[in-house]
Amino acid sequence: MDFEKLNTVMRELALLAGDKIMKIYAADDFDVRAKSDESPVTAADEAADAIISAGLRAAFPDVPLVTEEQSESHGQSVSTFLIVDPLDGTKEFIKRRGDFTVNIAYVVDGVPVRGIVYAPAKERLFYTDAGGVSVEETGVFAKETVGKIAPLQVSKPDNSALLIVASKSHRDQATDDYINKYNVQDMKSAGSSLKFCLVATGEADLYPRLGRTMEWDTAAGHAVLTGAGGQVVRFDDHTPLTYGKPIFENPFFIALSPGVTLEQG
Repeated sequence: MDFEKLNTVMRELALLAGDKIMKIYAADDFDVRAKSDESPVTAADEAADAIISAGLRAAFPDVPLVTEEQSESHGQSVSTFLIVDPLDGTKEFIKRRGDFTVNIAYVVDGVPVRGIVYAPAKERLFYTDAGGVSVEETGVFAKETVGKIAPLQVSKPDNSALLIVASKSHRDQATDDYINKYNVQDMKSAGSSLKFCLVATGEADLYPRLGRTMEWDTAAGHAVLTGAGGQVVRFDDHTPLTYGKPIFENPFFIALSPGVTLEQG
């Protein structure tokens, strides 16, 4: 893989998809439908998917592509592939809360090695550079010109006063019970893959997810967190979370700064 090209293509496609999403977001109204699994989908999900999928297939025709909005892609058995969630946090989008993201990642032998997470409503852009180092870009996010770049680094956590982030739309008692095993200084909620990015920036130390997710929900954020020195492990045995699993479904997991002393579930 040409990582310079991959970086350029993923960034441009994420920005283009973000522009399209925000045009629909700004409309007075938009249709919301239920997919076969009862999860919501909007015109923004589908328009962003069309932009990203076409761009990736044109740039990397020989790399398998898995995307949330194309169910025919979910039956593949692959370990190296591109994976897309064109609009993660559709519930946040529908409720106009802003915590939604565009996610593109590249997985090699089951490991997300490159990724981009763009939160257009919050004007935050996180990605791995060509060398695999995670950065946050600030500025006007022009397609042709890269703005100011700041490398990301996870926190050095204080286990007696941890900063924890959890899901805004999928918080449950099991999650709260697990969080209560820790000494918590501050607790915040966030939607979509932004939670990974908050750990990557050091704004949080720990993000536990005790709920169903799919690989397209997590791969880009996982790559960004890894590139900032963080980890994502399975909840059950604390081994690394891997990709290319059957139907691309994840077990429960924990995203963290490596300095956190993990509790058993």
